[in-house]
Amino acid sequence: MTEPSTAGAADPGPATPDDADWTWVLTRPCPDCGFDATALTVGEVPAALRDAATRYAVRLAEPDARTRPSAGIWSPLEYTCHARDVSDVMRGRLEQILDGAGEQVQFANWDQDETAVQEQYWRADPTTVQREVTAALEAAATTYSRPVGDQWEWPALRSNGSRFTARTLALYFVHDIRHHLWDVNA
Repeated sequence: MTEPSTAGAADPGPATPDDADWTWVLTRPCPDCGFDATALTVGEVPAALRDAATRYAVRLAEPDARTRPSAGIWSPLEYTCHARDVSDVMRGRLEQILDGAGEQVQFANWDQDETAVQEQYWRADPTTVQREVTAALEAAATTYSRPVGDQWEWPALRSNGSRFTARTLALYFVHDIRHHLWDVNA
């Protein structure tokens, strides 16, 4: 285990970048976290996001929240900062789809690893991040409550060419949030 960082601590070094295309979780269960997109309806997404907010907040209260389990692997604090930021990105992406009114929209690229370094996730205050992740997931849950009927099938394109609908984006998003709960044992 690496030593816990503190607010003034030096950069612990980069995490191992995740450049995998996780869109496959839309068609088969994740062997790590067990998420199965076919077992979740879009109507359940807001509750899943709110449940995750509680679980992240509880995990950040544990004494090892700043501790990286090994070199190159984010600490629970860093994963929670990522969950906060991905919640904002995915909320914005759904808003973009809804604003597109059924026309295909294209998402701007978002580099999660670059964001972690720029925002210095390892220096974040766990108490502040508890509030922020709760607010971000609540805002996302509210936004994911908005689509109705055919709006769930409105299209989008990610910068790498992956095709989404509002529905598949919702399921992809929930997997990301749940997978990182699995990463931090929450």
